[in-house]
Amino acid sequence: MTASWQMRGVALFTRLAYRRRFATEAAGRARLALPKGPSAPPRSLRPRCVRRQVDGFDVYAVRPRTAPPSGDPIVYLHGGAYVSEIVRQHWDLAAHLADRSGREVHVALYGLAPHHDGLRALAFVTTLVAELSTAGRRCHLVGDSAGGGLALATAQATAQATPVASLTLIAPWLDLSMTNPEIDALEPHDPWLSRPGLRPMAAAWANGLPLTDPRISPLYGDLRDLPPLHLLVGTRDITLADCRALRDRLPADTRLTYHEQQDAIHAYPLLPVPEAREARAAIVAHLRPS
Repeated sequence: MTASWQMRGVALFTRLAYRRRFATEAAGRARLALPKGPSAPPRSLRPRCVRRQVDGFDVYAVRPRTAPPSGDPIVYLHGGAYVSEIVRQHWDLAAHLADRSGREVHVALYGLAPHHDGLRALAFVTTLVAELSTAGRRCHLVGDSAGGGLALATAQATAQATPVASLTLIAPWLDLSMTNPEIDALEPHDPWLSRPGLRPMAAAWANGLPLTDPRISPLYGDLRDLPPLHLLVGTRDITLADCRALRDRLPADTRLTYHEQQDAIHAYPLLPVPEAREARAAIVAHLRPS
């Protein structure tokens, strides 16, 4: 199936408006150096949110619109190459998940590079998961792009002490080294991401660690004992190469739901396209079992 005309339009707009941010290492360094903007939820969503701090970072609990939350909580980790703030599309997804699942969605605003790094973010999210995993509750982890990489690293780090109930990864950034040779064929067709601009961001997030350290590149981590895993990615996305690598490396007993959306671009479930509706419905379905 070919992409919808909306997806094709979004891909063209993205190429024109955003690819230059990642086209060169100089562009990546410039993006990294930009001051950080606000990260609070949109005004329309604020009445449904409760803010608190965990380990020095803000967490916003987004409640369902029409009923008190029930069931195990969801922890949502936004994308942005570990340097960009949460944006409206991320908040919209968090609200959608709260409404459709009936659960409380805890949006974890981890610190961003260059002032924070991957180990600090991992410590924060594992603390949050431990805090929420009380009275028999288990967290569902959802992350897109960079947040997807952090979500998998968190699931690995908590597998023994406070295992999570499920894991949903949307076009996750799984390997900061970006050395998978399959990326070469994908990169010319990705209208958004390219490796030169991402390299300075990866180096800042690593903060001296090898880029293949499994705590920041969970593709190299322990893939045993993972919870039911839902993985979504488009075929015009450089993260596809490592999503396929993760799929192929998982132990045979892992409960995996894997979906490649033909001609879709990076993190397509967050976009205003028909393909996103089906993807969001599948994500909610994955979250339903406790």
